Amino acid sequence: MSRRLDPLVALVRDGIRLIELGQPFFTGMPCSPNHPGFRMTLARRHGDLVRADGGSAANEIIVTGGHVGTHIDALSHVSHDGLLHGGIDAAAAQRGGRFTSHGAEHLPGFLRRGILLDIARLHDTETLPGGYEVTVADLEAAATAAGVAPEPGDVVLIRTGWARLFDDPAAYVGAAGGVPGVGVEAARWLAARGIVATGADTTAYERIPPGAGHSVLPVHRALLVDAGIYILEHLALEDLSSLGISEFVFVLAPLRIVGGTGSPVRPLAAVTR
Repeated sequence: MSRRLDPLVALVRDGIRLIELGQPFFTGMPCSPNHPGFRMTLARRHGDLVRADGGSAANEIIVTGGHVGTHIDALSHVSHDGLLHGGIDAAAAQRGGRFTSHGAEHLPGFLRRGILLDIARLHDTETLPGGYEVTVADLEAAATAAGVAPEPGDVVLIRTGWARLFDDPAAYVGAAGGVPGVGVEAARWLAARGIVATGADTTAYERIPPGAGHSVLPVHRALLVDAGIYILEHLALEDLSSLGISEFVFVLAPLRIVGGTGSPVRPLAAVTR
């Protein structure tokens, strides 16, 4: 008796291309001033211990904040007036050194439709200027140009072109010149369409005005606290843009960090070959 192959398995067998959507992790990489940076060093080197059969092993120690490099924010990451998403008391939830509500272990795995709204391409530029606010009009125009529209359950990625500055940490963080990003009204527009997550190729997702730093982040409140929508930051969207791909399968598996506020991740876009 023959067993019918699942259509999804058949599709993978016949050829799926995976496109990287995350940045590499390395000591000295750009990092928000609100978080401890990424550090890695070898704890054991080949030759430190050689076994009787001649074998040797190396390993590393990694120290990092949960919101460093390409990562996803859990709903415990931001509160407003003392409350997390759903009206949960933030102070009570964080007692004991970890969150008992909305911890990173509750972040879902993602196998969703992803769409790319390429705002830099919309404005015919490689990189939006520092401090540029992505508006509702920008999102609508980019969706129309790409022939896609955000729908319930989608993951929406916003390209500003800022990832081109990733190798220049000072410029990328944008303390002096600001960083382009989504404004509050644009975030609410996305939330109204029932998306489950959204991300961008910048350090804080939302607009950082020149000289203002990361002191006030109203879009985080609108998405995480008000709408319960996850945020992805430090994405690498240049390959997706250069290939002209606006619709894809978004794949992501966050680490299950019990009581954490976020997780480093390696997101992927799956497309047919």
